[in-house]
Amino acid sequence: MTRPQEPRRRPGVRRVRAASAGVATGLLVTGLLAAPAQALSRSDATDGPAAPIGTAARTVGDARYEPGPCPRTPEPVEALKGARCGTLTVPENRADPTGKTITLGVAIVPAKADEPKADPIVWLAGGPGDDAVGEAKMAIDGGLNRDRDVIFMSQRGTYSARPNLLCPNIDEFNARAVGLVQNAPSTERLHVAATKACRDRLAARGIDLGAYNDIQSAADYEDLRTALGLGQWNLYGISYGTHLALAYMRLHPEGLRAVGLDGILPPSKGGSAATWSSARQGFDGLFKACAAQPACNKRYPNLSATFDQLVRRLEAKPVTTTVTVPGSDKPVKVVLDGGALVNWMTSATHVAPQVPIALDELAHGKPQRIARQWAGGKLSPQAMGRVAHGLVYGVFCSEWTPYETQAQALKGGQEAFPTFPRSVQAQAPQLAFLRPDCDVWNVPAAPGSIRDATRGDIPTLALSGGFDSQTGADNGPYVARTLSKAKVVTVPYEPHVVFATSKCAQEIAVSFFDTPSAPKTACLTTLKAPAFETGP
Repeated sequence: MTRPQEPRRRPGVRRVRAASAGVATGLLVTGLLAAPAQALSRSDATDGPAAPIGTAARTVGDARYEPGPCPRTPEPVEALKGARCGTLTVPENRADPTGKTITLGVAIVPAKADEPKADPIVWLAGGPGDDAVGEAKMAIDGGLNRDRDVIFMSQRGTYSARPNLLCPNIDEFNARAVGLVQNAPSTERLHVAATKACRDRLAARGIDLGAYNDIQSAADYEDLRTALGLGQWNLYGISYGTHLALAYMRLHPEGLRAVGLDGILPPSKGGSAATWSSARQGFDGLFKACAAQPACNKRYPNLSATFDQLVRRLEAKPVTTTVTVPGSDKPVKVVLDGGALVNWMTSATHVAPQVPIALDELAHGKPQRIARQWAGGKLSPQAMGRVAHGLVYGVFCSEWTPYETQAQALKGGQEAFPTFPRSVQAQAPQLAFLRPDCDVWNVPAAPGSIRDATRGDIPTLALSGGFDSQTGADNGPYVARTLSKAKVVTVPYEPHVVFATSKCAQEIAVSFFDTPSAPKTACLTTLKAPAFETGP
C-alpha cells in the first residue's frame, strides 16, 4: 500500500513500495453486472476465430474498447514493445450513465508461448494511485506472460487515464516536509492545505471526486473483460491492487478463474489500526532475523529495544542534519523525529540488511544514512507527478475513515507499540493526518458492504513477505478464512510485494496460474535470511 502524501512516505500498495487520501455515493454501480459479451456486444470489427485479444473495437453496454496507441508512461517501458494497446471508455459515475465519460489506457503484452492459454492475467497495480501500465516490467520480468497474455489497464484517475487525478503540489510538499517536524501542528496545517489545494483544483476541472473508488474501478475491469470478449480471466494484484481484487471478487465473481494476492490489504480491515499491526509484524520479523544471526546479534543486541528507545528520544528531541541525495549535490535539510523514524522503518524493510547498522549509527549520533534514505525517496524524480492522489483519497476517505473512529485508530497504535509517545501513536505509518485530509476531501462514504469480507470458492493465492511492514503477513490467513480454495504462502525474509524481489515468489505465482489447486512451493525450503551488515 502506498499513500504518497505525508511528511514521510507514501507508499506501496505500489508503490508498491514504501514511499500518499472519495468515493462513491451509495448509489454507485448497482445493476452493473455485465451480461456475457455475446449477449450485449455490438462489435465494429469481425473477429476471426484466432483474433488476438484487444485487436477488435467493441461496445458492451455503456463501455467501449478501441484499439489504438499504447498508454503514455513516464519513461519508456521495454516490456510494452509489441504490446497490443487501446482504450476503454466508460461512464465516470455509473449512477449517471448519461453523464461524462472517462478513458482508461490498456496494454496487452502477448504470451511468449506460440499457443497462449485463453484466459489472460490482469495486473492490478499498487497505491492506491499507481498506474498498472507503468508496472509492466515487474510483471513480465517475473514471467507472468510465459503462456498467457498479461493485461495492464490504467485504473481510473491514474497517470495515463483521462482525466488523471495527479497532484504535483502534494508531491512537492512531501519533498519539503523532510525538513519539518512530522507531527507538529504547523506541519499538519501545511499538509492539509496541500490536500485541499489538490481537491479544489480537481473539482474545478469538473471531476466527480466521489466516483474514484473500488466499486467503480471493479466495474471498469469487468467492462474491459466483456468488451474484450473474454469469458474468464485471472487477476494478480499487488499491495493496494489486492484491495481492489478482493472487492472485484465480491462484486463480479462470475468472470474470474483464479486470483493472486501479493502484499494483502483486505477492504474489511482497511484503516490505521491495521497499518500499525502490519508495521509491528514486519519490524519484528526483521529484528528476530538479526537476533538469530550470531554476527548481527552480537554487534546489535536487542535491536528492537534500540529502535523503541530511538523513537521516544527523537520524538522528545528531533535531530536535524543535512545530506545530499542521489542525482543532486544540493544540500537537503532533514528533520528526524519519532514519527519520521517509524515511517522510514516501514520503508526500510526493503533494504533489510542495512537496518541494524543504520539504527546503530543513529543511536551513536550519526543520522546521515537514515536521513539520506528518508529524503532520497521523497525527492526522487519517481516521486513527482506520478501518483493519483485523487484516487488515494477517493478510496481511503470513502472506504476507510467512515468505518474507523479516531479512538480505534489510536488504539491500534497503542496496542502495537505501547511504549511509543502518544503523538507517534496518533499518526499511523503511511497515513499521517488522514482524518483531517479526508475532512477537506469531502466525499460520501461508500456503502457499508464495501467492508464485507470476500467469500467464495475462487481459487486464490495469498502471498505475503515475512518482513512486510506495510501489509502484515497475517492478512493471508485472514482472507483465507472466507475463501474456501485459498492457498496461503508466506515468503520469509522478504518485504512488501514479494513478486518484486523474490524469484521463489515468482515461481510460486506462475505455477499457481498453471495449477491453482497446487502451486509449487518447494523453493521456500531453500531460502535463507539476508546477511545483515555489521560495522566495526
